[in-house]
Amino acid sequence: MFIKSIATALAAAFIGSFASATPGRGSMLSSWYGGYFHGRTTANGETYNMYGHTAAHKTLPFGTKLQVCYRGCVDVRINDRGPYIGNRELDLSYGAAQAIGLIPSGVDYVSFTYI
Repeated sequence: MFIKSIATALAAAFIGSFASATPGRGSMLSSWYGGYFHGRTTANGETYNMYGHTAAHKTLPFGTKLQVCYRGCVDVRINDRGPYIGNRELDLSYGAAQAIGLIPSGVDYVSFTYI
């Protein structure tokens, strides 16, 4: 009986972990990058435009499009790799960060949806 109870609890926890996740959306610890990188070459070979609406991520394929929301929302395209500081997951261009109001805080959690 005890083993059956544990097995049932583990199965419920396993299934529950998938049921609570919404496919294609979530949150990421994000920051922004600007002036120092403006005009330099990004990881996919483009010239970085700090006023554009692009982003860097360590593993998402180049060209992936996300809607990123903080105080406002903006659509970005992954064209670079990073960030490589702490637990940050997404590095927004200055223009994208400005559009959603992330500039003053610099680093915070943003919500995202794949588009």
